[in-house]
Amino acid sequence: MAENGEEKWLAVARHIAKTLGRNDTMADDILQIFSNFDGRFSREKLSEKVGEEDPRAYAALEQTIKALERQISQYVTADQPIWVDSADSSSFLDAIDELIATVRDWTPMAGDKTVGACLIRAEDLMQQAMFRVEDEFRLLMERGGESLELSRTYGNGESTGNLSFDSEDEDEGVGISCDNGEDQQIPTARPITDYDIVIDALPSGTINDLHEIAKRMVAARFGKECSHVYSSCRREFLEESFSRLRLQKLSIEEVQKMAWQDLEDEIERWIKAANVALRILFPSERRLCDRVFFGLASAADLSFMEVCRGSTIQLLNFADAVAIGSRSPERLFKILDVFETLRDLMPEFESVFSDQYCLFLRNEAITIWKRLGEAIRGIFMELENLISRDPAKGPVPGGGLHPITRYVMNYLRAACRSRQTLEQVFEESASPLPSKDDRDSSSSLSVQMAWIMELLESNLEAKSKIYKDPALCSVFMMNNGQYIVQKVKDSELGLLLGEEWVRKHNAKVRQHLMNYQRSSWNKVLGVLKPDNSSLAPNVAARLKEKLKLFNQYFEEICKSQSMWVIFDEQLREQLRISVTKLLLPPYESFVGRCQNVPEIGRNVERNIKYGSEDIEARINNLFRGSGGSAGGRKSR
Repeated sequence: MAENGEEKWLAVARHIAKTLGRNDTMADDILQIFSNFDGRFSREKLSEKVGEEDPRAYAALEQTIKALERQISQYVTADQPIWVDSADSSSFLDAIDELIATVRDWTPMAGDKTVGACLIRAEDLMQQAMFRVEDEFRLLMERGGESLELSRTYGNGESTGNLSFDSEDEDEGVGISCDNGEDQQIPTARPITDYDIVIDALPSGTINDLHEIAKRMVAARFGKECSHVYSSCRREFLEESFSRLRLQKLSIEEVQKMAWQDLEDEIERWIKAANVALRILFPSERRLCDRVFFGLASAADLSFMEVCRGSTIQLLNFADAVAIGSRSPERLFKILDVFETLRDLMPEFESVFSDQYCLFLRNEAITIWKRLGEAIRGIFMELENLISRDPAKGPVPGGGLHPITRYVMNYLRAACRSRQTLEQVFEESASPLPSKDDRDSSSSLSVQMAWIMELLESNLEAKSKIYKDPALCSVFMMNNGQYIVQKVKDSELGLLLGEEWVRKHNAKVRQHLMNYQRSSWNKVLGVLKPDNSSLAPNVAARLKEKLKLFNQYFEEICKSQSMWVIFDEQLREQLRISVTKLLLPPYESFVGRCQNVPEIGRNVERNIKYGSEDIEARINNLFRGSGGSAGGRKSR
């Protein structure tokens, strides 16, 4: 073969001289350069006319191709897998290497009729060889996947047995199976908390064999075919992994048609699947690709993209369907979960999908993540509409807490547990060129919350007009205002709205309390005031009339207001004390004046129905709701 090789190189040198030389003199000069460069190209060996091709070189090419046909054909037509015998696989690869080298070396002379015919035969042989190694590649991957289950290896190289995605209870997460030679499961699956795990899906020896085949297929310009076989096998593994994570393969339309309860469950499964995929499965696939296609960067990137594209699009399509779905306020919290999951996985998207082939997947993830942010902002707009449109169907009995107040405040408290995420969402929507007032004010989320509070207050004020009794109107506003302030103080809302907002709304509650006192008790206090009639001859009759009016007004108020409600215990006690301090001193003064009149004083027990303790007892029985049964209830 060495002699044939030299003849081949001599023929190549003559062909180059013939092609580049415009005449015999120029061709001779080129041959002289070759002779000076390498002793093998001596003038004696190159002394033939350039225009006269050496038939010995063509004979050597013909002989080489015939030998390779005999050698390769026996492997191409073999009934048994070639890679079960290392000697056969090595011999087959050596033959392919020689065929690749022969085609590469003789291609510059393909214009020659004789060489061109030989190269056509060589290319046909190459194709047969590539079809066979492609089959062998597939068999190696399939057998390798069957012989080695998912080995769980931490970043330090320490293995902990085999990894299984099966779990009876999806809340238990991904479980670990024993690696003791038996098909045995640990009774309770342990959830994954550490994602620093690598899945070795193929044995190391199989990976080496695949690498050797991949090198030949790429060298023979069959790299895309190799990538296709590789990716088709590994895609099946990812699809099976997703199936074990119990994640359904749903279209966007199917997701949008799902009942909300079913969608909530699917979101929980999606979150687990997304974390396992981006933190374990995809990085492991990247590592396997890089080992199989080591030194073949373009083939490795293409193969990895083909492997992960379907599973990644499945994950992203689900998130997109959630983002473009209903903006109903109750969906906020699950959409926040999806948003936060995708946000937290962005570094993984950036690192795992860093090559040019995966750029579109990385960009799509960013687009859908932003779309989820738009959905969250849209939900808050829908909440605003819900508050503004909530009708005043009828007065709340006893001036108590309105359902819209309870709903909105508890909703915002729950939402603000994700305050940092919401701040990120609303900052992204803020104007890129804020005004000075905007720069001096609070965050965009604070502005949003303050606006919702303002809408709620306006809605409650409109509802308070339903009450015909101004005092009950004030009680309604006092109840709802106190509830709002308390919920703000006890949550992240307080940090967003600030102390000044709390002080301002505490002052509003006090103002409602004063309005209640004025509208409810001024009539009673007016009866107790001394007047000029006390100097008249009929002073006793006048005082008796006032006592009668006081008793009437006081009893009417106590009867009606015992049905009213003050939910907050502290506020209720504060209101009773303030009424007692407001009413008791003028009443005691009035009773003293009555006792100084002989006609009344002689029959004080008959004429004066309520003593001071009686007045205080009746006041303490106010605001219990339902005839005094609600005094101990607490609002939530």
